[in-house]
Amino acid sequence: MVDFAEQQPIAHRLRDFGHLVGRLEPGTHNAITDVAGVLVGQTTLLDQEKGVYSGVTAIVPTALSEARTVPAGFNVGNGYGKFVGATQVMELGELETPILLTSTLSTFRVADSLLSWIIDRASEPVRSVNPVVGEVNDSWLSSVERPVTTEHVYAALDGAQGGAVAMGNVGGGTGAIALGFKAGIGTASRKVALRDRQATVGVLVQANMSGDLRLLGSTITPESLGFRRPGYVAERGSCVVVIAVDVACSALQLSRIAARGVFGLGQVGAAFSHGSGDYGLAFSSEASETPRTLDPGELDGVFAAVMESVEEAVIDALLAARTVRTLSGREAIALPHEVLR
Repeated sequence: MVDFAEQQPIAHRLRDFGHLVGRLEPGTHNAITDVAGVLVGQTTLLDQEKGVYSGVTAIVPTALSEARTVPAGFNVGNGYGKFVGATQVMELGELETPILLTSTLSTFRVADSLLSWIIDRASEPVRSVNPVVGEVNDSWLSSVERPVTTEHVYAALDGAQGGAVAMGNVGGGTGAIALGFKAGIGTASRKVALRDRQATVGVLVQANMSGDLRLLGSTITPESLGFRRPGYVAERGSCVVVIAVDVACSALQLSRIAARGVFGLGQVGAAFSHGSGDYGLAFSSEASETPRTLDPGELDGVFAAVMESVEEAVIDALLAARTVRTLSGREAIALPHEVLR
């Protein structure tokens, strides 16, 4: 196995070509890590001989090192998927572990590894914990082996950091395909004016869904560019959108924010097919026993920030991705940058 996340060159992003999504300004890195107290770590697994294109992405709220939970909300756009820990997040409106993203058959091993990581670092005995793990089905490109191990999960969690976030064929997006092209991990952020302060909204998308790409007012398909469409004949695919805000909102408002994460996928052409698991999870990077209730105008600003960020994150995931050709003859073409020039 090769971990090449650290070796990936700086990717071209939509803004590098002079194009913008929406009206709001991005944060410093245009990434979920622009939200104070949010770190990202990734372990990427590549073994061409075995046909493995997999990995794990960790989103780590640092507030969990001091508090038991942070406020959270969850939304199910289409539930054909596996999202460990989702029901407790929905019921209690709380997140008590980092969020891990991986491939379908590694989901439960990753959840167990996350549990071990938490127990190893606990200052007192752990009686109950709710690990949160999302997944996408990358089996069209990647072997059905379960390559992700506890060591890989620990590496992603312990290596989580702020700043720029690697995108495309990395972490839990290594084997992902979206909208007819090679895809993977994407991220973006927006600044939002509240009545008394400026807030930051950041998203990270694990893009693996079916549909046709809508880009800059046009529909772009692999067929229109002379390529074959990758993926299964029957539409399958999933997308997980993780949203972080630096405001301690209520669980109800965070669940509404999470829904906008799923809605945003439609702006770039997601099909929301029967065989897709489309999920949004929103959390506050601040722990608080007295969450703030955003007024309607503030909520509108946050909703717009999420929608803009999701659209840009998916496009940047496509632009950052690299073409994959497997030894078995399967091919997922990366979106040619010429379509933006």
